[in-house]
Amino acid sequence: MREIARAAGVSRQTVYAHYPSREALARAVQERSLAATVAAMDAAELDDGPAPAALDRLVRAGWGTLERYPVLMDLRVELSPEEELALHRPILERLERLVTRGQRSGEFDCALPGPWLLTSFLALSHAAAEEVRAGRLTAERALEALRASVLRVFGAQPG
Repeated sequence: MREIARAAGVSRQTVYAHYPSREALARAVQERSLAATVAAMDAAELDDGPAPAALDRLVRAGWGTLERYPVLMDLRVELSPEEELALHRPILERLERLVTRGQRSGEFDCALPGPWLLTSFLALSHAAAEEVRAGRLTAERALEALRASVLRVFGAQPG
């Protein structure tokens, strides 16, 4: 909390006045970042155009949040698998609609189950963010790798 207060330019008491615990602050950061991600994905018009192009827009929208909130990778280790799934539910709902559309149109691999593609997307996104956090990739290079990897896993050709 001391580091957060210092970064925000306020006293620790001010932070505690708004967030009574580290857990409350972490939850607020998660909720704010989720809302930003969902808004960016909705603005990306995922129901329009070829499914691979929409998938690329979804990847870029999600990556923008990870870049803005790098602390998210630190916070996710505190979540149980059920809590993490619940947190990602709005993102996964949007991705699931896109996967269904892409598989129906033949733009995504139908041999891979939809739930596997959803799980793969999250795992690849988290891996890319972790590479940036660890200093092994720049944010730009991680985004390029993530975009290419997601398209390959989904069996899509770049548009």
